[in-house]
Amino acid sequence: MPTLEQRIIGTIRWKHYSRKTEMSYVQWYKRYVHFQKEVCGKMRHPAEMGAPEVEAFLTHLAVNRDLAAASQNQALNALVFLYREVLKIE
Repeated sequence: MPTLEQRIIGTIRWKHYSRKTEMSYVQWYKRYVHFQKEVCGKMRHPAEMGAPEVEAFLTHLAVNRDLAAASQNQALNALVFLYREVLKIE
């Protein structure tokens, strides 16, 4: 059974996204999961999380990391892709 990261990569390649997009989306996925580990103290699969966790992560990027709007948008797009295209969750 492929890992979630392998599923993300496979879906990106199947949709013919660029390698840069692939690398970026995988990095945002990893940052998202690690952020949630820091917040709740344990690793959680993204399928166990939802809108509140995504919102907390994006808020963290904006407030604590002072990330540019374009980077925040990229993170959002990566997570939307993860949930919609890979996990099939709206």
